[in-house]
Amino acid sequence: MADNTINIQEEPSEENLNEILQIRRDKLQQLQQEGNDPFAITKFDINSSAADIVANFEEDTKRVVTIAGRIMSWRKMGKASFMDIRDRSGRIQLYLRKDDIGVETFEDLKKWDIGDIIGITGFVFKTKMGEISVHCSNVTLLSKSLRPLPEKFHGLKDTELRYRQRYVDLIMNPEVKDTFVKRSQIMKFIREYLDNRGYIEVETPILNTIPGGAAARPFITHHNSLDMDMYLRIAPELYLKRLIVGGMEKVYEIGRLFRNEGMSIKHNPEFTNIELYEAYTDYNDMMDLTEDLVSKLAFKICGSEEIQYQETQINMAKPWPRITMADAVKQHIGLDFEAIANNHEAARKLCGSIGIEVKADASWGTCLYTAFDQRVEEKLIQPTFIINYPVEVSHLTKRCPNRPELTERFEFFIYGRELGNAYSELNDPIDQLERFKDQIKLREDGDEEANMLDEDFITSLEYGMPPTGGLGIGLERLIMFLTNSASIRDVLLFPTMKPID
Repeated sequence: MADNTINIQEEPSEENLNEILQIRRDKLQQLQQEGNDPFAITKFDINSSAADIVANFEEDTKRVVTIAGRIMSWRKMGKASFMDIRDRSGRIQLYLRKDDIGVETFEDLKKWDIGDIIGITGFVFKTKMGEISVHCSNVTLLSKSLRPLPEKFHGLKDTELRYRQRYVDLIMNPEVKDTFVKRSQIMKFIREYLDNRGYIEVETPILNTIPGGAAARPFITHHNSLDMDMYLRIAPELYLKRLIVGGMEKVYEIGRLFRNEGMSIKHNPEFTNIELYEAYTDYNDMMDLTEDLVSKLAFKICGSEEIQYQETQINMAKPWPRITMADAVKQHIGLDFEAIANNHEAARKLCGSIGIEVKADASWGTCLYTAFDQRVEEKLIQPTFIINYPVEVSHLTKRCPNRPELTERFEFFIYGRELGNAYSELNDPIDQLERFKDQIKLREDGDEEANMLDEDFITSLEYGMPPTGGLGIGLERLIMFLTNSASIRDVLLFPTMKPID
């Protein structure tokens, strides 16, 4: 986020603000009494934009244009005025002269303010200072701003106010809008990429009777007509895999997930996720797809596969390293879990040797994952696949054929953050039922993030699901990198905020 953002802290004192608000309302009332109520206007036809005017300027042609936008600055000079207005494409200067727009309209300008939205018709010219501008022949007040815009030239002291009043942030800071334009382009590219590979976009329920598909604490709501508690979905996984069972073979969904967890620069309670599933593939195919998609996306949005995030250069070009979790732990912190494979007591001692606390009954796989999670993840700066996760933390994943204590699962990391999660999907209904039972035991022991038993999902697997690869990516985290945004709140138009008392 640029430094020249708005500062809502620099607003006038409450007494002065109340006076300003009253003056603006008085101006509106005068306009309405004179039959010039801006809020009575229902439509204004435009034929150009600020960016179009600048891009298509011709010195010898007085091109007539009709545009609309918000007044951002105003310089009055007797019988003439210069205004800057901003529309969705950018800024353009206007020249208003009393003789051209008429005496009555020019007098009405006294009832206009910075922040008002106007429509104008005029011809394009270049001023003596060399600025492309519009010489107005007609101006219309389309909407009255009853509240003054913030002071333009101060930095924002309280970032939460910017997130709370995103509409003001967008008015004052074009670069904020640019971030969300890029967000839209990212979504469009992902859809086109998958559609071109034969995937079908689908929609699955947001209200669930059972929260499943991820280890997360759900939000609970109540359905009055059915008189039953329901859950906002934490993942669409189990529904999407039902569609694979049904023969759809390639499906994806982009949508909101809801997890009742903590908040940070990487976490918001609701966020946008993409999950995709493809029959007859495995996690190796999902790694190929992931690095291809992300590298192409980086080039599309940033113009290069090498991007800058904060002060770090990130190279998104494929191929990315593929490292087993055990090898990553050995490489970064020197603990060799493979040398003590399946020796639970030795694994607990190994963690303890460098101050990693685990439960007294922690298994080898749990110890391996804990060591990785606490000491290794933050060290993975360049795009990296970590593969072969312990089965204890991968209850929906197919086991490695020769290592039943491990699974064919990967997560990919950039800048020490996990961005995506993928499996060779477990399609054995008997094994899946046993793993659900393990999750039930964890819930009984107080783990609110453990999965509940989804009997219908087990039933679907009993009809037969082909070997399948699946992938989920948290899109806000990816968008953060592609827009060089420090916080997840910078890429959410309306992040979750605690109400002001």
